[in-house]
Amino acid sequence: MLGLLLRILPFWVREPLLIVVGAVFGVRIAYLAVHDEEPVAAGIALVFLVFTAVRVRTVVRALRARRKPEPADGVDGGDSAGGGDSAGGGDRTDRADGRGGVAASAAHQSEPQAAPAPPAAPVAPVAPEKEPNAWGQAVAAVAVFAAIGFALWFGPRILPSEDAAPANGVSCPDLEEEPPSAYRDTPGAVTGDVLCRALNRPDLAGLLGTPGETATAASGDNGTAPLTDGKVAQPEAEVTFDTYTVNVSATYNDLTIAQYVNLLETGGQRDHQPLSVLGRPAVFSSDHTMRISIDLANGASGGPVEQGPLARTLTVALDREDRGGSYDITVWSESGGLPEDGVLLGIAEEVLPAVAGPAG
Repeated sequence: MLGLLLRILPFWVREPLLIVVGAVFGVRIAYLAVHDEEPVAAGIALVFLVFTAVRVRTVVRALRARRKPEPADGVDGGDSAGGGDSAGGGDRTDRADGRGGVAASAAHQSEPQAAPAPPAAPVAPVAPEKEPNAWGQAVAAVAVFAAIGFALWFGPRILPSEDAAPANGVSCPDLEEEPPSAYRDTPGAVTGDVLCRALNRPDLAGLLGTPGETATAASGDNGTAPLTDGKVAQPEAEVTFDTYTVNVSATYNDLTIAQYVNLLETGGQRDHQPLSVLGRPAVFSSDHTMRISIDLANGASGGPVEQGPLARTLTVALDREDRGGSYDITVWSESGGLPEDGVLLGIAEEVLPAVAGPAG
């Protein structure tokens, strides 16, 4: 099919097509050969480039031939031979006797003179057939197939593939249910979808200090704060790795960071650390997670609530003025190990601007 297509294409379309295809594939394969240090690919690239050079030489020679056409053949000398025959005829007439000449002259005089023939109508010159513009065809072919080559080369980088896996290994689920009324009554409240997309970053494992890991689960939830009768919005999102689990939540209440620090001190916690994050008041704290066992084999009966591994939390005010409400970024692991506090600071500096903006 390709051979038939190339045979029916005009010269000034076919040759630029072969040049563009050979150049694109040759340069691309040569780049991959140098990048991957593959000698076989380098040989294939050389074949494409040599083929392209031959086609370029063919086009150049054709253009030169069009500029300097060959001269037309000379006119045949048949008219001179005809003239000789007329001369010979004249000699034979001279040798005719006088009597025949007189009789012929009298007969000629007795015949009536024929009317002169009307002049022939002038024949309009035939306009030469206009040849296609070779340069126009060549430029158009090069432009079309250069666009095709650009699409083949850069298309996969520009357009994401529908079958491509998420950059972080998992996708955030779609929360189809409407958020509770507390979200509609709270201006600026985000949802679990927003938190999950902000947290489920391709570089989250690198921020945690485990760049070789891939997330195994991601989730979001449009919940409300406990003991508030569903009046305080508290969305959250969670991403799980083999080493660490990261949870981000937002609480839209009136509790300021200063009041929260007082509660920590009243509760006897001494390892809290007040600081500023993105120009907002913040505080580090530690606490144990809760572990709940559910036995699905016996009718989903729940076991006792146990103390889980230690978790480290960075609590950041919703705004710079600390007018109430906060974001919580919590990290823990099943092994009980915790990353350094700088890891939570790095996550907060990347995730929070994606949730509320850099000046939120």
